[in-house]
Amino acid sequence: MDWAKLLKDLRNQLLLSQVEMAGLLGVSFASINRWENGHHEPTIKVKRQIKELCKKNKIDFNSYVKEGEVNAWK
Repeated sequence: MDWAKLLKDLRNQLLLSQVEMAGLLGVSFASINRWENGHHEPTIKVKRQIKELCKKNKIDFNSYVKEGEVNAWK
């Protein structure tokens, strides 16, 4: 899963700053920044929140699964 690209695309489509996205997910700005830059991945709890945000906003979550990767998020 390309979490960095998914987060950045989701945030941009929702027209949110990193600070606003952090508030929406209940995390710090620094966490959003690290995730978008590929330094870390969100926790399972936050990944579930991100998936729900995608679903609510009609964003194809599964398109961010990397080629050859098993999609455990179906």
